[in-house]
Amino acid sequence: MAKNNLAREKNMIDFAPRQHHSSVEVPEEHRGVLISLLNARLFDSLDVASQVKYAHWNVRGIHFYQLHLLFDEIAEHIEGHIDDIAERIGALGGVAHGTVREAAKHSGVPEYNLDAVEGDEHLKALVHNIGHHANTIREGIDEADRMRDRDTADLFTQVSRELDKDLWFLESHLVGKIK
Repeated sequence: MAKNNLAREKNMIDFAPRQHHSSVEVPEEHRGVLISLLNARLFDSLDVASQVKYAHWNVRGIHFYQLHLLFDEIAEHIEGHIDDIAERIGALGGVAHGTVREAAKHSGVPEYNLDAVEGDEHLKALVHNIGHHANTIREGIDEADRMRDRDTADLFTQVSRELDKDLWFLESHLVGKIK
């Protein structure tokens, strides 16, 4: 995990997640950590979804219509991730902390470029922040594996795969413009 994320993740582990009974066979000693990990990725997913919708609402320029539709499609994907992550938290007996205020307070995703107007500006901001989010999801795959929760690792793998595809669509608009 990146240094700045490690400190934040440790804070999330201290979040002391509330738990309910669950018959899901995940080692009890790992359950709270997994719930915190899932909530951390839920916060990030909510933040990224709002950033993509911001781009959808505010993009201007020659490729407006194409990007407007693309951003909306990506937002729908991430909204699906949000629901899947929150439901996994519930399946483990946890409480999904998914209010906008909680996400704003705990998200590790970089701030969005609120000065972006043209398509390329939004594309670059989204590539950067969705890329960051995809990388923390991949770290979650490894962490869930270490805690012997293959289902959470599989969920994160599914999310990562879709984020990577969305990144490909975004980056394809920027060929020759970013490295």
